[in-house]
Amino acid sequence: MTRSFLIIAHSGRPASLDAAAVVARELLAAGAQAVCLDSQHAALAATSDVPFVQLGKDVAIADIELVICLGGDGTILKAAEIMRDGSAPLLGVNMGHVGFLAELEVEDLESVVARVIAKDYTVDERLTLDVTVELAGKVVFNTWALNEASVEKLSRERMIEVVIAVDDRPISTFGCDGVLLSTPTGSTAYSFSAGGPVVWPTVEALIMVPLSAHALFARPLVTTPDSTLAVDLLDRNGASGVLWCDGRRTHTLAPGSRIVARRSNTPVRLAHTHSGPFSERLVQKFSLPTEGWRGSSQ
Repeated sequence: MTRSFLIIAHSGRPASLDAAAVVARELLAAGAQAVCLDSQHAALAATSDVPFVQLGKDVAIADIELVICLGGDGTILKAAEIMRDGSAPLLGVNMGHVGFLAELEVEDLESVVARVIAKDYTVDERLTLDVTVELAGKVVFNTWALNEASVEKLSRERMIEVVIAVDDRPISTFGCDGVLLSTPTGSTAYSFSAGGPVVWPTVEALIMVPLSAHALFARPLVTTPDSTLAVDLLDRNGASGVLWCDGRRTHTLAPGSRIVARRSNTPVRLAHTHSGPFSERLVQKFSLPTEGWRGSSQ
């Protein structure tokens, strides 16, 4: 059986690119038939002594067994975008900062190849969102999100006026900097920073978090996974907005736009090598490092 793997590395970090070459070389030595890079890594493929092949040209997305992501959460989100039409799980090696989506840390790099070749990992499916933008009753934009869909004001000096709704039932209206429509996976990302709840990734739910809302009632909401979340951008002050999904896919929102998020039928599959509870990861990632802190011992 042909075993093909895809490596996605943070192109702005030399350490990630170096790690990509090391992991690829070890995969081929351990019996892999092909190690792919996506088209954005053409320079690495051209300068490396590793016989990389190109995804989509030499190996089809459907033939990828596993994707190894070398970077931070942004690298994993990029890999999820590239593999949207495939089913291969993503295994993250954190070479950035918090790296909440990453399963392994850089010090675990030596064990990655052995685990991958032995299929020593489990896979879980993460809920994603289908996101549409409607204007004058017509759908003008379609996309998706693993972490969150962010509806934000376009200009710094002017709030947007919105109505938020769940299952076509208006909940509240207010002026704000924006509204987040998040998955449990995204609850520890932008949503958490905006004051939203941390939701365990095994909990099936959708989350709505207002951003700097000028209102008495503008609390985060947690709904069922089958709910429909909507944000209507009102035309009261002529302010335009912008939609960001996972910080990667964007669309300018005209006044009168309606943004709708629903559970997608296409989840993202993440590979795991550790069996510890999510609470262990939560504490590990969010614990404040004391080294260098002025109150720590010198």
